Amino acid sequence: MLLALLLTACAHAPSRNPLAEWVPSPNQDLRRPVLIVIHFTDQHSVQQSLDTLRTRNSGGPVSAHYLIGADGKRFQLVSDERRAWHGGAGRWGTITDINSASIGIELDNDGKSPFAEAQIDSLLVLLEDLCTRLRIPRRQIVGHSDVAPVRKVDPGPLFPWKRLAEAGFGVWPAADAPPAPPGFDPWVALRLMGYALDDRAATVRAFRHRFRGSEGTELDEEDLRILYALTQPPATPSATATDPVDVPAESDAL
Repeated sequence: MLLALLLTACAHAPSRNPLAEWVPSPNQDLRRPVLIVIHFTDQHSVQQSLDTLRTRNSGGPVSAHYLIGADGKRFQLVSDERRAWHGGAGRWGTITDINSASIGIELDNDGKSPFAEAQIDSLLVLLEDLCTRLRIPRRQIVGHSDVAPVRKVDPGPLFPWKRLAEAGFGVWPAADAPPAPPGFDPWVALRLMGYALDDRAATVRAFRHRFRGSEGTELDEEDLRILYALTQPPATPSATATDPVDVPAESDAL
């Protein structure tokens, strides 16, 4: 029993390099994810997905941090601070190692059916917890197809992104957003959002799935309107002589 306790303690001890003297600093914490990636399982049951996520699929070993059933039940398969194998090759903005920078959430769904109400309610609870506890930016909620548009289509055009945005997660264009002005470059806008442009048709398809719930590989005026709305900085009131002036505090950093 004592040996087991010692082995457990050693397993959680910080790694120390024998080539240097250990002089620990308290100014540290665990590496935290900055992105949440949503998937559908494309399988037929929670149990089948649990089996796959603990073994392998046709591409090799695969996992995710969480799986949510159609009834809303949540399963955790990998600790938040650990790297799950859910994203594969992909990119979002400057993030090129999706697995190292993200939390992966699988939804039990065959890819052809609407997502169950209880499942989305449960997802929103989990997103609130993860964004609050891990300090993940609430805008940084994306789909697998967003980060890997050439390879993936999940969570697909039926996923309710607008509902997530109404709850404060991800992004969504204002219904009354104006048309894009002349000269607006949609490809620059897509890149600003985080999309890779290696295969533009695949990127447009991923964008269409997310923001219009439809198929398509060519941009139209409605796509441009949405892109313009999503990439404009929020309006801020201009300062006046009576407005208080914020004086930045001195930094504690070296």
